[in-house]
Amino acid sequence: MAVIVRLKAPGGVEQLELASADLPPPGRGEVRLRQTAIGVNFIDIYQRLGLYALAPERIPGVEAVGVVAALGIEVTGLEVGDRIAYAGAPVGAYASERNMPAWRCVKIPAGLPDEAVAAAFVKGITGDMLLGRVFPVGRGTTVLVHSAAGGLGQLLTRWASARGAVVIGTVGSPAKVEIARAAGAHHVIVGRDADFAAAVADFTAGAGVDAAYDGVGGTTLQKTLGCVRPFGVVASVGQSAGPIPPVDVNDLGPRRSLMLARPSVMAHMNDADAYRGSAERVLAAMAGGVLEVTGKAYDLRDAALAQADLESGHTTGALYLRP
Repeated sequence: MAVIVRLKAPGGVEQLELASADLPPPGRGEVRLRQTAIGVNFIDIYQRLGLYALAPERIPGVEAVGVVAALGIEVTGLEVGDRIAYAGAPVGAYASERNMPAWRCVKIPAGLPDEAVAAAFVKGITGDMLLGRVFPVGRGTTVLVHSAAGGLGQLLTRWASARGAVVIGTVGSPAKVEIARAAGAHHVIVGRDADFAAAVADFTAGAGVDAAYDGVGGTTLQKTLGCVRPFGVVASVGQSAGPIPPVDVNDLGPRRSLMLARPSVMAHMNDADAYRGSAERVLAAMAGGVLEVTGKAYDLRDAALAQADLESGHTTGALYLRP
């Protein structure tokens, strides 16, 4: 019998309830996992709110770490007892045990704690997608990272800085400045109401950044457009501050000549080759000390509290659940 967190109906955190469920044996190409740590992401909140559809089981969550407990038929490359991480569909990670397609399961190098991987896996894959597939970031590039003290923000800041980029981060309060700097931000802009474009212009001698990563949404995206150089990229990757108002194509060009991306990490992870490549690079970066992700733990039964804390914007670093 698995312990699960189920969504009663789309809405607030009060709609999340603890329940139990019987699991069938793993099917063809599946493995049974005994989960040890479960990542908490804004995707989970969007699922709870009804912005992203859930399967009939109504269990949110897109990543976890666990131990293989049983193998379905035609599973190769995995053994009972293997320690693995997974991310992506099928959704339903908020559980003590579950069945998962074997191709999703990636073995974890020895020495990497389960909790650290669970806190960083989806965020790391998102970072790999943004820093490589959406816009190649390296030495000589300058990027803007919103919410640079948050889970994804710290990871993007740390990885972009390690690649040789200059990172300008934004944070919501003075208390978060040192967190962003410790992650590798070269410059930090404080306050959601700050004039981002003016600050970026000061830091870049008027040139603007090559790429900007905006997971805040709301009215922030419109302000972000003014921070990017001609032919630069604005990647809209979330809306933690609320829905994004419609963007007029004339705000992108021809004067600004901007490229606006709305990449989905779930779509990226549905490409098996892209998923495996990103996963391997993330785990290698963690094992090599490039990505040092801090996490805050909650019990699975406190999933509602974890989501509320993440949604409030008062947390720093990543969050994960312990079954």
